[in-house]
Amino acid sequence: MIRRLLLGALLLAAGSAAAMETTRFPAPEWQRVELTISAAADTSAMAPLIRDYQTLSPDVTIVYVEYDTADLYAQAASACAAGRGAGFSADLLITSSVDHLVQLANDGCARAYRSAETARLPSHAAWRDEVFGFTTEPAVIAYRPDLVPPEDRPHSRAALIDLLREKADRYAGRVGSYDVTASGIGYLLAAFDARSAMTYGRLVEAFGRARLRVRCCTSVLIGDLEAGRIAIGYNLLGSYVYAAMRRGAKLGLIVPRDYALVLSRAALIPNTAGFAAEGFAFLDYLLSERGQRVSREQAFYFDLNGPLPAGAEGPPSLAAAGAFRPIPLGPILLAVQDRARRARFLAEWRQSIGPAP
Repeated sequence: MIRRLLLGALLLAAGSAAAMETTRFPAPEWQRVELTISAAADTSAMAPLIRDYQTLSPDVTIVYVEYDTADLYAQAASACAAGRGAGFSADLLITSSVDHLVQLANDGCARAYRSAETARLPSHAAWRDEVFGFTTEPAVIAYRPDLVPPEDRPHSRAALIDLLREKADRYAGRVGSYDVTASGIGYLLAAFDARSAMTYGRLVEAFGRARLRVRCCTSVLIGDLEAGRIAIGYNLLGSYVYAAMRRGAKLGLIVPRDYALVLSRAALIPNTAGFAAEGFAFLDYLLSERGQRVSREQAFYFDLNGPLPAGAEGPPSLAAAGAFRPIPLGPILLAVQDRARRARFLAEWRQSIGPAP
């Protein structure tokens, strides 16, 4: 306990200036309660779900606070250690860095919950009645069609490695991905890439030779693609790439055929929640058939068993034989975050990638 309190104090100091953006969704009718959602998910992606929920619960005002993944974890961990009134108030946490939520749950920072909706989740998308995955999101390869001709478009990691070797001059400095030393989701995807394929070492070496451009997050990488600063983006969250395509961005999206890393953006009710019951109600909505339909059609676009959305390239579905590699919620994520293992992984990654351009 003392160790956790000390950790919380350090995290609170480090995260006190956390970058965040707050959006208020007023209750359509009279306000009965104000639900605060703190999340590392684009407000634009969550807005359709929030507004649809408010048609069912028109007396709920929702305050949506958007963080990056590292800041959200720091704030939530410090609030857990210090208790309510620590300056961070959330009734529901949502993030794609699911390892952070598993760590919080493991540290006793979550409230348990069971319902008919949580019981329907597959085993890889729930842990200990405390962490619940509600989306199906593949990591994809994105590209600019005018900068990457059809014959160069890599539909597997081996094809990407070959492309960067055979056309080094054309793509040097034109490939982007996460800075895994700073991005929670970037590190998580890289760690599971390393577990999933013998090609990982060759891929990282190819990135190093190609002077990989590293960024904090998918949105920045998409901006680089749209601006033509890079031609190919690796391991971007497919939902964000597809959302950009829907709004008119001239991008292509490939779900790799060798395997697709698929994560479930997850939710947790913190033990410091002031309105936990309302947080559980919103969670049930996210997991319900209605919430899943809105998510698939308006927010995150991908479904495990259904066909890929129109315009996406890849296998017939994410569940196609050999392609589906879920990132499971559970103890394996604690192993991924082991300090010594993480330090070794990042040191090897820095050595292979070299200085950031």
